[in-house]
Amino acid sequence: MDEQAHFGADQMAECLWTPEGWQRHARADDDAVRARFALPGMPNLHSHAFQRAMAGLAEQRGPGDDSFWTWRETMYGFASRIQPDALRAIAAQLYVEMLKAGYTHVCEFHYLHNAPNGKPYADPAAMSRAIIEAARESGIGLTLLPVLYMTGGFDGRPLSERQRRFGLSVDAYLRLLESLTALQSPRLRVGIALHSLRAVPEAAMREVLAAPQARDCPIHIHIAEQIGEVQDCLGVRNARPVQWLFDHAEVDPRWCLVHATHLDDSELRAIAKSGAVAGLCPTTEANLGDGLFPLAAYIDAGGTLGIGSDSHISVSPVEELRWLEYGQRLTTRHRNIAARTPGASVGETLWGAALRGGRQAAGLATEARRDFIVLDDASPLLASRDERSVLDSFLFAGNTPLVRDVVAGGEWVVRDFRHRDEERMASRYGAAVAVLSANA
Repeated sequence: MDEQAHFGADQMAECLWTPEGWQRHARADDDAVRARFALPGMPNLHSHAFQRAMAGLAEQRGPGDDSFWTWRETMYGFASRIQPDALRAIAAQLYVEMLKAGYTHVCEFHYLHNAPNGKPYADPAAMSRAIIEAARESGIGLTLLPVLYMTGGFDGRPLSERQRRFGLSVDAYLRLLESLTALQSPRLRVGIALHSLRAVPEAAMREVLAAPQARDCPIHIHIAEQIGEVQDCLGVRNARPVQWLFDHAEVDPRWCLVHATHLDDSELRAIAKSGAVAGLCPTTEANLGDGLFPLAAYIDAGGTLGIGSDSHISVSPVEELRWLEYGQRLTTRHRNIAARTPGASVGETLWGAALRGGRQAAGLATEARRDFIVLDDASPLLASRDERSVLDSFLFAGNTPLVRDVVAGGEWVVRDFRHRDEERMASRYGAAVAVLSANA
């Protein structure tokens, strides 16, 4: 990367949005970009990178009622064919798409650990290293969250044959964490992911959370995504999932509770009070038929939230935030739900909340970072817009891409809508997906 690839102190944004409001001709992190409208880049707090290559392949009706659980079987079959080189190609292409859409950091909830036969690779971190290399190639920041996945249900049943490549013992998991933590850098953080309460026994959860590797790092978990999960937890543990977690772990701001769709009032208040992040993935939750998060009540309780693209049937912070709001409008038959006070902007409310929660979930510093996106002020969608209306127009005025340029880690990775290595990444991705399709 040559000197001109870095943005310099002489490059100024006419209007730079911050969570505290718009700043005119203001520097950000000692630097800023020359543009009319610049925004901090959005963290994507929940990603399963390999699932990008199966987007659209689970949309044919089965013999009975389709659900999350039938989709999961399709996903297992697809995951069984992916090796490290293919994972690297898929993840790199996905991360290019994320950057072009306005995501500048991603939390990778990574559970493809073992070979397809369930045995460890010669290098147990081979699949994790594929993700790390994909992030490095693309230029996106990465919080890698290796996943502990041990059982097939709340009753402790063994993993099925197709789940075996996800499985690790606690000792193997902690060794993997230790080896990955040694690779940390300014653009790579490592945290902990517990797949779910049904996949991690209580004793294993306690052992991992007490380990030195768990000190001061992000902790993510899938929780209360499906009604069936809530019912199973009640049946086996005599408690709802979020209730059980708060009774058995010290949930604090390091935690990200992914989905948390099905909450009662006491669970909602507990999450909000703890400072943990509710990790919301509206497009995936809609695609899988999960349900709708109780957004207004959660905001009113002071809760922290962020967004993720999860299964990547859509890779767009605009669409995640738009459908977070629109889902609430459809159920309440009212408008402007996220903006809780008169005169508040829905766009600024949502972008600011997801920015703060995403940074927290990723384990990033809360101060301004050298990650920015520049909007295309030449687009008709932003004609005659000013600071008072540009974020609302960005999120709600249409589907034309408006992210023109992207700075990630202080480097230009997207200029004039083109990623710096777009063609090579796309070509390699196409070849990898062709092989996966031929082996189906």
